[in-house]
Amino acid sequence: MGVLSTLTRGLVRGADRMAEWTSKRGPRTFYKSRGARPTGVLTSSRKFIPVQAMIPEFVVPSLEGFNLKPYVSYKTPAGTEQPMTPEMLFNQVVAPQIERDIEEGVFNEENLEKYGLEKTQEGKLFKLHPKNFAR
Repeated sequence: MGVLSTLTRGLVRGADRMAEWTSKRGPRTFYKSRGARPTGVLTSSRKFIPVQAMIPEFVVPSLEGFNLKPYVSYKTPAGTEQPMTPEMLFNQVVAPQIERDIEEGVFNEENLEKYGLEKTQEGKLFKLHPKNFAR
């Protein structure tokens, strides 16, 4: 249908009665199964028969002796650790690997990808120049 015929029909008849029904448009009891799989079958007489094999089974580990609580109050004091910075991350993860390789004599400045670093900044959103580094 064209745009004009749809507009004229909308003006004459009102809303589009053939539009797709969704759970937002239908009554409270309307269930269209948006993304969730059914846990049974619907018979020809519109009766739903649940199938035990189709019902998901959640396997939860035993939490006996587990000391943490599921809720953390907003009244708890703020953490004492400093927030992680890129410099701290480098010093904790990459620097020990580089130091070990220098001591073993296998460090190669051309092979920085081994430590998770990138040679160039081509194609990056922000190119890292000395003026862009946080001080």
